[in-house]
Amino acid sequence: MFKRILIANRGEIACRIIRTCRRLGIETVAVHSDADAGAQHVRLADVAWPIGGPRPADSYLRGDAIIEVARASGAEAIHPGYGFLSENADFADAVERAGLVFIGPAADSMRRMGSKAGAKELMAARGVPVVPGYTGEDQDPALLAREASRIGFPLMIKAAHGGGGKGMRIVRSADEFAPNLESCQREAKNAFGRERVLLERYIEQPRHIEFQVFGDRHGNIVHLNERECSAQRRYQKVLEETPSPFVTPSLREKMGDAAVAAARALDYVNAGTVEFIVGPAGDFYFMEINTRLQVEHPVTEMVLGLDLVELQLRVAAGEELPGSLIRNKAVPANGHAIELRLYAEDPDQGFLPGSGTLDKLHLPAPSAHVRVDSGVVEGDTVTIFYDPMIAKLIAWDTTREAALVRMREALAACAVVGPKSNVEFLERLVRHPAIVEGRIDTGYLDRHLDELLAPRAEAGEDPLALFAATTAWLLHEEAAAPRLARASGDAFSPWAQADGWRLGHRGKRIVALLDRGTRVEVGAHGAAGRYRLDAGSTHAEVERATLHEGVLSAAVDGITRRWRVVLDDERVTVHDGDRRRSFTHAPAFAYAAAGEASGDRVVAPMPGRIVVVKAKPGEDVAEGQELLVMEAMKMELSLKAPRAGRVEAVQAAAGDFVEADAVLVRLAQAG
Repeated sequence: MFKRILIANRGEIACRIIRTCRRLGIETVAVHSDADAGAQHVRLADVAWPIGGPRPADSYLRGDAIIEVARASGAEAIHPGYGFLSENADFADAVERAGLVFIGPAADSMRRMGSKAGAKELMAARGVPVVPGYTGEDQDPALLAREASRIGFPLMIKAAHGGGGKGMRIVRSADEFAPNLESCQREAKNAFGRERVLLERYIEQPRHIEFQVFGDRHGNIVHLNERECSAQRRYQKVLEETPSPFVTPSLREKMGDAAVAAARALDYVNAGTVEFIVGPAGDFYFMEINTRLQVEHPVTEMVLGLDLVELQLRVAAGEELPGSLIRNKAVPANGHAIELRLYAEDPDQGFLPGSGTLDKLHLPAPSAHVRVDSGVVEGDTVTIFYDPMIAKLIAWDTTREAALVRMREALAACAVVGPKSNVEFLERLVRHPAIVEGRIDTGYLDRHLDELLAPRAEAGEDPLALFAATTAWLLHEEAAAPRLARASGDAFSPWAQADGWRLGHRGKRIVALLDRGTRVEVGAHGAAGRYRLDAGSTHAEVERATLHEGVLSAAVDGITRRWRVVLDDERVTVHDGDRRRSFTHAPAFAYAAAGEASGDRVVAPMPGRIVVVKAKPGEDVAEGQELLVMEAMKMELSLKAPRAGRVEAVQAAAGDFVEADAVLVRLAQAG
């Protein structure tokens, strides 16, 4: 076994590899960009080396710099994780030439199956069913347009290299082809360093089912059952699970045999994933082979009791796969596991990626039923340069129904303060009938997204949540009062009390909260867990209220209830086990000024880099017309005109880095 390895990655996967290495007594070397100098994977590793600037092209995609660090630090092998250089055959070759071990498949296998185009051609030659399409190297736009017409619409444009849902577009007509091709190529080049694409017929309402395969240097190849990843939004996986609720034992056997045959044809070594598109009738087609560890590998680990990173390390060190895997044609699964990806993004704003400091980060406590894989902790920063994943939540239980319950409990224990997160979206997702009944397909979320977004409810519509938040805030203030008294040096000072006491009458306090941006004032009489609360015409009597270790218990109008609470000096979030509500604390008395209209400007919604500028001064534009394209969090964002008008000024150029709220385009004042 290796004594020291270098991890050529960052974030959650780097931290996850470090944990296994530490358990096995293997020293770890981390590499980091300037933006990641204080990142969690840097702090966890035994030693960490800087390798360049914040953009991936200046750091994590610099294979030469990574290999140089590996040799200088005494590492014997390099683990690429997923993304970045993990499926780059040239990098794998360079690692081997440097006298190091690449913890992954051979470069030859990667070249033959790491390219989506090459893999499809190979599978077709081997008799594996593939979706009709174009996989050629000739990338002339005119040729691609002709091939698109030959294949027919709808079709999909896909980056030929890489994964993770990046560089993919559905095109439903010839008129849409050219702009989607340009956008897909830009995204692919930025994410993977190559802009080659392939075209394939788009299968309507398919399921996405993949098989984990593993091979060793002794000729053994096995599959470790399937994972279903059909819950996707814009080709980005949202929920993954195993076993698939769709796959029958017969279909599992057929698809497993096909996956092993594909790997055996290439003498495949180490971890890989064979991905299939599966039609409603159970017909399946080869989609691609990922020559790396998948983001969703923990669900396989949870039901099989394996550590796939440990298997990777042992196979790379020359060991044989365990006999228990080799002897079984299909490894029996124990229970059901589900994984969700918690992101810094705003679902209500088109899933706009977020960035900033994680002022508070509460994640569920790990247990036999819940696993948390994260690359950040409270106080860390989600930067604009990389994928905005906060954590992966994995829930396990003996049945799928029980695993869903575990996941709901895990989500209820999550709280993110700082950048917005998709936690509420995920909570609605795991309660949605299509998920509960196991009938989702890869396009379902995009077709029914409105069913999963926050309802456009009016502020104050849920008085129980409002009163719970108010009660939590009152208890928080009262708990802080003794500290204020001690700080003042007078433990008996009435000015340090927070009980609303007044001479001659029952005291009243005003708790002002912003509910969905609307100010709501709650009048409170009482103290020490007993209050009368008034919000407009709505009233409540609260008794026996306690706030302990993030749990509020209170009798509201005689009925005792329980909420999870996350609270700081600015916000309070309450969760009743089914739904969460967040409120922002506001001054008890404040002057509210009218907001300034911004219909004459296009501003940057977040920090990022301008990639295309289409607006020109003096040009007349229509409402909704695309004026700029910016890149942030490895995604392209289209910035459009807020109204029809004439462009007065363009204040950004392609290649510029801009801050959030920077004015990029100004429209002339409407006459």
